[in-house]
Amino acid sequence: MGRVVRFGISMDEELLKRFDDEVVSRGYINRSEAIRDLIRNQLVELDWSKEGEEVAGTITLIYDHHVRGLNDLLLELQHRFHNLIISTMHVHLDHHHCLEVLVIKGPAREAREVAGQLLGVKGVKHGKLSVTSTGKRLN
Repeated sequence: MGRVVRFGISMDEELLKRFDDEVVSRGYINRSEAIRDLIRNQLVELDWSKEGEEVAGTITLIYDHHVRGLNDLLLELQHRFHNLIISTMHVHLDHHHCLEVLVIKGPAREAREVAGQLLGVKGVKHGKLSVTSTGKRLN
């Protein structure tokens, strides 16, 4: 971690009160830590907007495994993107539905591409790409 720098922020009193309430409800020890998290979150979002930036995240899928050919297609897509997918977890939710979580790491463009292809497969009932950072550039 680099040298800590102090700076001031001016804002509307009601906005500050709402922020302070959120700081307390989330268990932050002070405003500074909450502001650092907000800045980190924005920087992560910016990294995901850059095509070649290395990013990490998860793709969560809910699907009916009885849909003909769906398991094979999902597996084929995962093998096609084997360089991005570093881990998977498969859970049987009930007789029909499965939850699959894929942990991914790689260039932002490819991460969005694999998520789009997996989420767009017929038979996938719901899915979501959750983005984060590799942490290399965050202090």
